Amino acid sequence: QVQLVESGGGLVQAGGSLRLSCVASGNIFGIDSMDWYRQAPGKQRERVARTTSGGSTNYVDSVKGRFTISRDNAKNTLYLQMNSLKPEDTAVYYCHAVLRALLTTTWRDYWGQGTQVTVST
Repeated sequence: QVQLVESGGGLVQAGGSLRLSCVASGNIFGIDSMDWYRQAPGKQRERVARTTSGGSTNYVDSVKGRFTISRDNAKNTLYLQMNSLKPEDTAVYYCHAVLRALLTTTWRDYWGQGTQVTVST
């Protein structure tokens, strides 16, 4: 069984930093793209950053220059380094991956359970 588990969320003052991690575990054949999404109260879930299996990355405009997405393919781990945090970054952050499990032939979407990030003024 495949699962994604996030960690690293918490409470931080504005201007501070946090580093989120997401570990994909289980019977994994391969991982394609991996993303970080976030959802603030009363708002739709939005994609914050994406990295492909080829290493390309892209970001939503509101985090460009402040957040950095990276992945360690050997460890099936995704990271999000968040610097210069602002109160508007407060949200539940979700890890998402498109991957293929062993003994299957299809690539599917998988989601983590989410980790809360709260930025105080």
